[in-house]
Amino acid sequence: MDISPEKSLDTAARIAAESKSLVILTGAGVSAESGIPTFRGENGLWKNYRPEELATPEAFRNHPALVWEWYNFRKNLISEKSPNPAHYAITELQHLLPDVSLITQNVDSLHNVAGTINLIEMHGNIFRARCTNCGKTMEYRRTEDNSPVCSFCYGALRPDIVWFGEMLDPVIVSKIESVLYHADTMIIAGTSGAVYPAAGYTDYLLRRNKTVIEINTEKSGREAEKYLMLTGKAGDIFPELSRKIKSIKEKEV
Repeated sequence: MDISPEKSLDTAARIAAESKSLVILTGAGVSAESGIPTFRGENGLWKNYRPEELATPEAFRNHPALVWEWYNFRKNLISEKSPNPAHYAITELQHLLPDVSLITQNVDSLHNVAGTINLIEMHGNIFRARCTNCGKTMEYRRTEDNSPVCSFCYGALRPDIVWFGEMLDPVIVSKIESVLYHADTMIIAGTSGAVYPAAGYTDYLLRRNKTVIEINTEKSGREAEKYLMLTGKAGDIFPELSRKIKSIKEKEV
């Protein structure tokens, strides 16, 4: 969408305010603004392991205690962090607009803490566990046990996370497909939306001639008639976007 930078936020606010069904997709960049490390890249090693070596079914089968130690370490780190202005502004948007769903790639539960509803956690939640025997899922915030067992059948528990090499839960996929089908506008933030399956979500809306708004610190390079880029931090842009939408809505009354 060819538009001057100074007017792009106003345009995004107007488009969102007119939306009958808005879907938001958030990624690691939003969590990073709360100080949560990604554990990727040069500084991402933990005890000489890369995430790709620990977040796999094979690693859990061979070294379950080590995998739990890694996730307990991460849970302790996340527990010290708080939602940032982007998290709260997204929740505010859900009160301003008629239908706002949130799909997040993040597992840190900060959207939950910020009060977000209509939330789809596509990669799971680090504060949940799933039984490898009976399949039950449960909240699991303890961090002192590296060999937890299910309270129902005493089977081994694993983090309720989608690991490398695993498919998304079909129930989650169905929910995502449903909100995308009904959406007329999409906002992506903290992720380029260029890696599948997220890239497929963006392409799907653009093919249906729907508007996609990206909020990121760097331009993704994607170009389309109904693709609008807002360059900056999610924690800066979302609150301003919410303020402008609120102003638009108040003028409609």
